[in-house]
Amino acid sequence: MKPIIITGLLLAAFVPFFTNAETYFTENFDKDDLQWTQSKAKSDYGEFKLVPGEGVKTSQDARFYAMGTKFDKVIDNRDKTIIIQYAVRHPQNIDCGGGYLKLFDEKFDPANFDGQTDYVLMFGPDICGSTKKVHIIFKYNGEEKAHRKSEVRCEDDTFTHVYTLKISPDNKYEVRIDNEKKAGGYLEDDFPFLPDKKIKDPKAKKPSDWVDDETIDDPEDSKPNDWDQPEYVKDKDDVKPSDWDDEIDGAWEAKEIKNPDFKGEWKPKKIPNPAFKGPWIHPMIDNPEYKPNDELYVFERKIMGIGLDLWQVKSGTIFSHFLITDDEDLANEQAAEIIKIRDEEMKEEKAKESERIPDNETTDEPEDESEDTDDEDEAADENTAQVPPPIVEDHDEL
Repeated sequence: MKPIIITGLLLAAFVPFFTNAETYFTENFDKDDLQWTQSKAKSDYGEFKLVPGEGVKTSQDARFYAMGTKFDKVIDNRDKTIIIQYAVRHPQNIDCGGGYLKLFDEKFDPANFDGQTDYVLMFGPDICGSTKKVHIIFKYNGEEKAHRKSEVRCEDDTFTHVYTLKISPDNKYEVRIDNEKKAGGYLEDDFPFLPDKKIKDPKAKKPSDWVDDETIDDPEDSKPNDWDQPEYVKDKDDVKPSDWDDEIDGAWEAKEIKNPDFKGEWKPKKIPNPAFKGPWIHPMIDNPEYKPNDELYVFERKIMGIGLDLWQVKSGTIFSHFLITDDEDLANEQAAEIIKIRDEEMKEEKAKESERIPDNETTDEPEDESEDTDDEDEAADENTAQVPPPIVEDHDEL
């Protein structure tokens, strides 16, 4: 995956048209050395490694990872649209591991943070078993977490994908994957920032004479005279054995069989209830605890750091093209370039697939070698069967 280089000429071309646009942070990992700090909060953290021309990747299986960096200045998104965007690739065909980022405030210490370090925003893909979702979590009122009420599914293939979160001063947000909108709307509607606008009236109760039974037993229906029949009856075809001795074996009785005339419990038929009023609906009132907030979009604390705090069973995830900006055109251009990378990866994979020999296709071999080959295959299968399955540990707590 090739980094996107934003040249001075390109930036200059934007100045006359987007004089108010600002880019707060970019990271393509295109330097010779890793500019981010790997946390020392735990001695057994996995190591991030630079991959020239691609990004930075996790390098050790079944490890926690923590790496981050501080910005040159704080980011205050009040009265501004802010876009958080970056690329993730799981070439290892990940089965359980995070790919999300976290944004931190001015107290952030990249060298000493871990999964318990307080963050302001968490965003990005997370995969473990059947869970394949994009986290969007805001911190508010101190330690409270505002998760999106319904999940956004993330990509789970081996190609590069660009994840974008846009937050606007009109209290709206949008989640895009590969520049395609996957979710969006008003923050108040999709995140539990505020109490419900309406609540059930605590003073209201269903009237004691309210009838919510839609049907009733037909009072004119009666049970037929021949309805009651035993469930089992004596088998008329059962014959007492010739060697049966009543004195020794006891009195002989024919076996019982299911009675074909048995109809079960009789119940009167149902008719519409003339007193039915429909289901009782609890009246709603305005929630006195609800207070509208026109600044839900504003981060609770100003941003001054970014980090990757992850758990991965199978390592190899590559991160790149981090961008925090209020310039939507710039974000779209970068996303388009990343999508080209994805498309090229897909093209290469398709070419490899076409070159592979199908599993059911065999090559011609001399007949006298077939038995030896079969023996070798059986031995290989036995060895494979003795390999213990991988240990999958619990996923990182969010």
